[in-house]
Amino acid sequence: MSGLDASFYLLEDENTPLHVASVIVFEGPVPSYGDLIRAIVAKLPLVPRYRQRVRSVPLHLGRPVWTDDPHFQVLYHVRHTALPAPGNDEQLRNLAGRVLAQRLDPDKPLWEIWLVEGLTEGRWAMIAKVHHCMVDGVAGMDLATVMFDMSPDYEPPGEPEEWVPEPEPSALALLRDSAQRAVTQPLGLTRDVARSLGLPATPGLDSVIRVLDGGLGQLSPPRPSRELRDFALGLSRATARFIHPSAGSLNGPIGPHRRWCWQQMALDDVKRVRKALGGTVNDIVLATVTAGYRDLLNARGELTYDTCVRSAVPVSVRAKDEGGELNNRVAAVFVNLPVGVDDPLERLRRVREQTDDVKGSNQAAGTKALSRLTDTAVAPALLSLAARLPVRLHQDLVQTVTTNVPGPNFPLYVMGRRVLEMHPYVPLTGGIRVATAIVSYCGQLHFGITGDFDAMPDLDVLSKGMLGGFNELLAEAAKR
Repeated sequence: MSGLDASFYLLEDENTPLHVASVIVFEGPVPSYGDLIRAIVAKLPLVPRYRQRVRSVPLHLGRPVWTDDPHFQVLYHVRHTALPAPGNDEQLRNLAGRVLAQRLDPDKPLWEIWLVEGLTEGRWAMIAKVHHCMVDGVAGMDLATVMFDMSPDYEPPGEPEEWVPEPEPSALALLRDSAQRAVTQPLGLTRDVARSLGLPATPGLDSVIRVLDGGLGQLSPPRPSRELRDFALGLSRATARFIHPSAGSLNGPIGPHRRWCWQQMALDDVKRVRKALGGTVNDIVLATVTAGYRDLLNARGELTYDTCVRSAVPVSVRAKDEGGELNNRVAAVFVNLPVGVDDPLERLRRVREQTDDVKGSNQAAGTKALSRLTDTAVAPALLSLAARLPVRLHQDLVQTVTTNVPGPNFPLYVMGRRVLEMHPYVPLTGGIRVATAIVSYCGQLHFGITGDFDAMPDLDVLSKGMLGGFNELLAEAAKR
């Protein structure tokens, strides 16, 4: 695992299940459970990670590793349930909230798919869960294009390919490989620091790295000098945002249960707003989310003119040639959502001002460099401690997470049934009680909003406020 992937794995506890997920709604007819199993088994050779589990290195002297699960059983990972009549969207959201709150079994491959029957109009759904240590949002979209078909034409699969798991490495082998990585990765980082600073290369260092690496793969450590300068510049500009007063009730302890709901908006309407009012699709999304938090805090009696909701905004730093890799390539930037501003145009302007500043400072590239430094950690026990500290300690610097993932703009199919809707789920951690994920699919933006069950009984106020805020922008665009 990379340092970032290991952080996601080690961060999880009973109140912090760290899987990403989606609730996918299909047109009918509903497939049988057996037919769905056979369709999934036929795709598994394309995603070998789905038959692997996590092994910890003895004494935590190395980061966890992926190994084939000798006891893999697909029937454990694919579940079957149904909604009672009438099978409406509210029932589906309530079911999903319960399923999504349950942790994945850490001793097995870290994924589940639930087949849900009984939706109105002959529809059916899948609830798909995968641990964050396996994928970020963009990798998840790559995975969807592997697991799903691009055409309604469907041929039932034949006999599945025989799968023979690789022998599990011994504890001694895990320790040896971890020691090898502990040497090669810091040496690689030292080499690049010297190069980026214009210092003479250490004689023979590249050769030593190649020998020690021993076929573990081409090292590609970050170029710290340039990226860390970018980060320092971005951090200096962002510091003022952390001084701004923020909404306190959105931070605090979280329990094991979740509320979850969704909203949908037409992508053509979003583009209409962008063309009339300026900015990017992501700017309009952030302004829409801002309006939702404004309504929420107003209903709680906490809204003032200078209040903000500080959001972490994960951005992909995945290279074009990394598509399809099951790992995390994300960094975070921070935006103060101006919830105290009444005018929707002024809210959008203030959001744009911050995102433009982030782009100019290249803050994400610097954050990526820092996250890559975790790959040089010799003692992952320290990484485990660092990962858990934000969960154990109360923090009020960041109130929420808003992540926007571009999905396919073409229809997907499973067994000839078209995907109608794709609603995302994002986990909660670090004292953050509510978060929003947005996925675009086939002309629609799908907003999935996750809240702690006890702390967010008014989650629907936030959800409806987002829709209302977008309609305000759409009305302003119609005037232009």
